[in-house]
Amino acid sequence: MAKDAEVVEQGSFSAKDYHDPPPAPLIDHAELTKWSFYRAIIAEFIATLLFLYITVLTVIGYKSQTDPDKTSDACGGVGILGIAWAFGGMIFVLVYCTAGISGGHINPAVTFGLFLARKVSLIRALMYMVAQCLGAICGVGLVKAFQKSYYTKYGGGANELADGYNTGTGLAAEIIGTFVLVYTVFSATDPKRSARDSHVPVLAPLPIGFAVFMVHLATIPITGTGINPARSLGAAVIYNQDKAWDDQWLFWVGPFIGAAIAAFYHQFILRAGAAKALGSFRSNPHV
Repeated sequence: MAKDAEVVEQGSFSAKDYHDPPPAPLIDHAELTKWSFYRAIIAEFIATLLFLYITVLTVIGYKSQTDPDKTSDACGGVGILGIAWAFGGMIFVLVYCTAGISGGHINPAVTFGLFLARKVSLIRALMYMVAQCLGAICGVGLVKAFQKSYYTKYGGGANELADGYNTGTGLAAEIIGTFVLVYTVFSATDPKRSARDSHVPVLAPLPIGFAVFMVHLATIPITGTGINPARSLGAAVIYNQDKAWDDQWLFWVGPFIGAAIAAFYHQFILRAGAAKALGSFRSNPHV
């Protein structure tokens, strides 16, 4: 009986056994006086630089290895599967490395979604986006500096809408792909899950990286897979061709819409933020 009572006692939970962090202020001037703020910005810059350097090199390497003028092996190189692994794997590694410093955003769309959910302040969100875009430009710039002839010949890793697809299809691919990513970010970092499952914070980079991998498999044939405005901007700036610039808006509008939908869905549907604010939809075991 004592053992049974102990089990019952351990199995009883309070109505809320976790605490949501308070919403970030819209404008937090105090951040500007803290070294941790600037350290986080540097971490976002370096992480995005490394992300673009490795992934764009992978894309160019694949195109070089499958160039019909150089080889007759159409199955050479890493293939689309390898490219998807490069993007997803780098996100896994970099989120793991920077999560404790900056949150491991490495993507303006992720930052935008977290800003809408009041996870970061406006100042931090804007500075993160600037750092991410500059890091992406520098990362692609390094690729061009080291492999200029290959870079120009094989498209520079720039995102462009593929032939045979209309603008609506490309925009939908970016919206849905970014929704999958940002929704995964919210779910993997949810304080409710972190409080109840101690392994969740440690494993959070894995589902985020895997989401990037899966989205790339689905959308590389359509847009080359943006879902990250900094990634698309960095490649467009260094490659600097008309087609990449003409399609650039797709890789900003789509990801930002997808991120906004994911933020709304997680905060107000799954976490019932609107219901809590109105004090309604309370659970009642007697109903």
